[in-house]
Amino acid sequence: MKRLEVEQRTILIGLAGSHGYGLNRPDSDLDFRGVFIAPKRYYLGFDRVEQKDAGWDELGIFPFIDGNKDTVIYELKKIIQLLSGANPNVLELLWLNNYPVLTSVGQYLIKHKKLFLSKKVKHTYSGYAFAQIKKMETHRKWLLNPPQKKPIPSDFGIEDEAVLIKDELNAFLEYLYNLIRGRIEFLEEAEQLYKLLTADIDFKGVLKQYTLPDATLEYTQKLTNSRKDFIRLLKKSQNYQVALREWKAYLSWQENRNPARAEMERKSGFDLKHGMHCIRLLRSGLEILQQGQVIVDRRIAGDVDDLKAILKGEYSYEEVMKMAEDLVAQMELVYEESILPPRPDLEQINELCMELVEMQGWG
Repeated sequence: MKRLEVEQRTILIGLAGSHGYGLNRPDSDLDFRGVFIAPKRYYLGFDRVEQKDAGWDELGIFPFIDGNKDTVIYELKKIIQLLSGANPNVLELLWLNNYPVLTSVGQYLIKHKKLFLSKKVKHTYSGYAFAQIKKMETHRKWLLNPPQKKPIPSDFGIEDEAVLIKDELNAFLEYLYNLIRGRIEFLEEAEQLYKLLTADIDFKGVLKQYTLPDATLEYTQKLTNSRKDFIRLLKKSQNYQVALREWKAYLSWQENRNPARAEMERKSGFDLKHGMHCIRLLRSGLEILQQGQVIVDRRIAGDVDDLKAILKGEYSYEEVMKMAEDLVAQMELVYEESILPPRPDLEQINELCMELVEMQGWG
């Protein structure tokens, strides 16, 4: 959709990111997040749209986002799905302090923001925090022990046989996932395992990211009726592709690092921004479970100076990791006592979505 059409049907735009958290510096970018309701053809026809995240140099009606690359305006159905899934980056959109654009329809959505709060936040906020830890650990490894050369197939024992390309690996791993899932589905005693496999987790992505352990190679070969040499080549190729992906990520990280941030990383031995966001996410998740509200502005939460101290390198890597460990332990305890529902009421949320579309009109 063109920018003008999106903006004409936008119900809210909020100032998010570092400005929303109260952690902005004079040179901080402006991050805008918003919601629009698509016209009739996107609901009743074949056209599909989920968000507008580019094209802000087109003709528009909100000059404050002219040329701003850090602007995303989500279509209502997309953001309702993300909100229902307790997505941390989206939940905070309904709890911001600053809305440059807010219509009566947008106000109605914000009025019902607590519909989206559930105990699922424990899993999503801790999951996003662990993603920050993963990045922090990866960057720390690169800082302390940087890769020396681009990996080649022979480094992984692949000599005469051709290395399996990424598409071949992914196709086989997806087949393996579906095969395992299909077998478990018909085993009564494996009900819990089946629930786990069909949960809202990207197990295919996990299979593709992590290599098959040695202990499972023989079982995998029997399960899939594959030749043993193929399964061995699969593991070698996985190891090679993982190393190659890390090498490319390392080069991209080196090339695109902010010089000031890189210097702080060098001094502290870890990525301070990822460390700060990890702690912010865990504290926010804990607050939601305890208080039933999202506190985006960390000045209101009372820990803005502490988070800034992490960004300045005043805490060591070990201290930040200990903070994270303690917060995860607290979240486990609070989770059981929280009065939030286990999951959001999807029927009520569906009704809200229809009300909002009707209020906006087809246009």
